Amino acid sequence: MAGLAESGANPDVDLLYDINGLAKDAPHWFDRVMEFVGEWGLLLAMVLLVMWCWWTVRRRGGEDAASSVAGLVWAPLAAGIAVLVNVPIRGFVERPRPFFDHQGLDVLIQGKTDYSFVSDHATLMMAMGVGLFVANRKFGLVGIGLALFGGFCRVYMGVHYPTDVIGGFALGTAVALLLSPLAMALLTPVTRAVERSPSAGWLIRARGASPEGEEKTSVAGAREGTEPEAEERDLAA
Repeated sequence: MAGLAESGANPDVDLLYDINGLAKDAPHWFDRVMEFVGEWGLLLAMVLLVMWCWWTVRRRGGEDAASSVAGLVWAPLAAGIAVLVNVPIRGFVERPRPFFDHQGLDVLIQGKTDYSFVSDHATLMMAMGVGLFVANRKFGLVGIGLALFGGFCRVYMGVHYPTDVIGGFALGTAVALLLSPLAMALLTPVTRAVERSPSAGWLIRARGASPEGEEKTSVAGAREGTEPEAEERDLAA
């Protein structure tokens, strides 16, 4: 399997040259931006997105706050497990980086000597994106979008074949989804216990956040707003 995609006459290699060819036509500063974004920037953005989702969930409160935070805890755990699963896959396939077998690539980052299939970056980011989707669909869709762009960056940088990235997406998604029922069953009781803790409960729900969530709070507020009017009618009668 080490010779996978070594021939230039296949769609995988053709797409590699097409996407990486964009780097040759781009300004030098843009390539440097893509190098940072593809190597570290999107990973940082994914972590910040998870933190933003956690901040939103705890401020909103609600009965599902503990389960939502459990999903957020699962997101980075899923990423770590997926990368560990990838270790034997890489060793079994032993696919060299594309620039070892194909000439003329514009490689934006040097020093990549490990195997190419499956992409760790694509695996990690998609696992976090799908894990985030388990906790919150809106934030999860943004996370999946970041993962897709991250996969494009890895090919643009000349360090992965497109199928490396697709394999990473598949692996990250499989780990995050298939193990999520077990993970949620184990993590949710823990987050509920933390929620009941006087000292650590703020990690699940912000102080003053309604246990019923924003919707019931707003309904209660509307009812309170009608009470003075009812009292005035009673006094007038």
